Amino acid sequence: MVAVALGIATAVCWGLADFLGGLRAKRLSLAVVLLASQLTAAAAIAFVVLIVRPEVPSAGDLTPAVLAGLCQLFGIAALYRALAIGTMSVVSPVSASGAAALPVIVGLAGGERSGAVVYAGMAAAFVGVVLATRARGEEGLGTDSGLALAAVAALGFGGFYVGMDAAVDSVDPFMALLAARVTAGVALVLVVLAVRPRLDSERALLPSLVVIGLLDVSANTAFTLGVETGLVSVVSVLASLYPVGTVLLARGVLGERLAVVQAVGVGVALAGVALIAAG
Repeated sequence: MVAVALGIATAVCWGLADFLGGLRAKRLSLAVVLLASQLTAAAAIAFVVLIVRPEVPSAGDLTPAVLAGLCQLFGIAALYRALAIGTMSVVSPVSASGAAALPVIVGLAGGERSGAVVYAGMAAAFVGVVLATRARGEEGLGTDSGLALAAVAALGFGGFYVGMDAAVDSVDPFMALLAARVTAGVALVLVVLAVRPRLDSERALLPSLVVIGLLDVSANTAFTLGVETGLVSVVSVLASLYPVGTVLLARGVLGERLAVVQAVGVGVALAGVALIAAG
């Protein structure tokens, strides 16, 4: 049950972070959004590590976490850009469904086994996410580049799931997160220095970028602790329910209409969560 709760917490935090990230990427350059949010996340987990003082692992043991951090950076960059140029109700489920598929496949290939109820719940969660975030007709499909970026985001997030699951097998969760976030932060700064994108910003929006970073690292923490205590296939599917929150926020804040099929999808996704918890 602890792993299930952490998986749901991951989805809630990511749903909020992605909604805000998508909004801000429409008004600010992607580089500004990423720099402010990702460096905030790195600073936050560094502060936690200073307080907890976990055992320092060897460099080799941190390799999966380092790779996970790079994967997540590419995933977040692709997702925020996709949300800025595409339609949230389409981009979000594409990234979520693909991200959840990779760790489930890896988990099953590695010998993870669950009961029939859990498998039914995971299937319902997948279907629910797709239905809950489905746009009306063809007008909501967004651009081809937006969908392509969503697919890149899916691979990035899937790689993060798998990498962090491997890292916590031999490394303290907080040290694994620190390695992932510092790697992502350093890589981002190097890319910005090399590419030199525009860094225009609006002062009034900067606090919201800090909030995005804190939500993002909170999701990372919940996911990492979840895979340490439960099955990666279950936690990753629950974490990938984040588009449900994004759709509901888009409806409440932006006034996007929730079609009948989307409302049904929310119910199916929640039913899937209940089945996974019951299993």
